[in-house]
Amino acid sequence: MKIKLDENLGNRGQRLLAAAGHDVCTVPAQALTSAGDRHLIEICRREGRALVTLDVDFANPLVYPPADYPGIAVIRIPKRATAADIQAGLATLAQSRLSAVMGFSCQRQNSVAAEELSMSRE
Repeated sequence: MKIKLDENLGNRGQRLLAAAGHDVCTVPAQALTSAGDRHLIEICRREGRALVTLDVDFANPLVYPPADYPGIAVIRIPKRATAADIQAGLATLAQSRLSAVMGFSCQRQNSVAAEELSMSRE
């Protein structure tokens, strides 16, 4: 799957997702650091890339309808997250069938709970 990794996820995230077989581009590599959310998601749409981010603003399906984009994955972490917490979230994502998850959320055109995703894809 083609992925755009947001600036808040680092180089380790890129390596982890690439090792899982994904085509990963990063926001910093494309000089998009500090780009506005709408600008960033539009670039993802044009490139056919799913956005992977920690930014919970992208989790609002009324602002970013899933059917309008190749995919948006917001990794939820604890309030006082460590680098290990972020890596664990990325590892979970890398091990999932990401294309199936992204496709399912786009077909549903709304926010889908992780429990529902895992139950429906097993």
